[in-house]
Amino acid sequence: HNPKGYYELEGGKIINRLMEGTFPMEKYRGKFIKITAYGLKFLPKGKYKIIYMVRNIDEIMDSMEKMSGPIDREVEKPLFEKLNRFAMRLLEKRDDIEYIVVKYNDVIKNPKKEIEKVNEFLGGRLDVDSAVQAVDPKLYRNVREK
Repeated sequence: HNPKGYYELEGGKIINRLMEGTFPMEKYRGKFIKITAYGLKFLPKGKYKIIYMVRNIDEIMDSMEKMSGPIDREVEKPLFEKLNRFAMRLLEKRDDIEYIVVKYNDVIKNPKKEIEKVNEFLGGRLDVDSAVQAVDPKLYRNVREK
């Protein structure tokens, strides 16, 4: 349950539209869109700045279980780890992608510092103060790291 909603464009259907080649990428030039790690492989050639956010996998699975019920962690965790490795290799090898890796936990602990890094990566286009205020530590409910 996320009381502020999810920032999912088109209800999370971007991957299907990217796979079909029907996603209107030109409409979002210069804008932020959220794509899952799996969806990165379907990005057409272009010029991208990607903010790749990583999070403790056990926390992700805790959240999934709260939303959908029990999962087989022995099966799922290695799949998430493999997906992260795949995404990082893809980001590294594509010459049309610039990227920065941001740790979810670091954003929660020190939002101003992390958002300033992202702002620098994006060429100073962010309203840093507004972005910092949007980080709500109360929504960080599946804590595994201290």
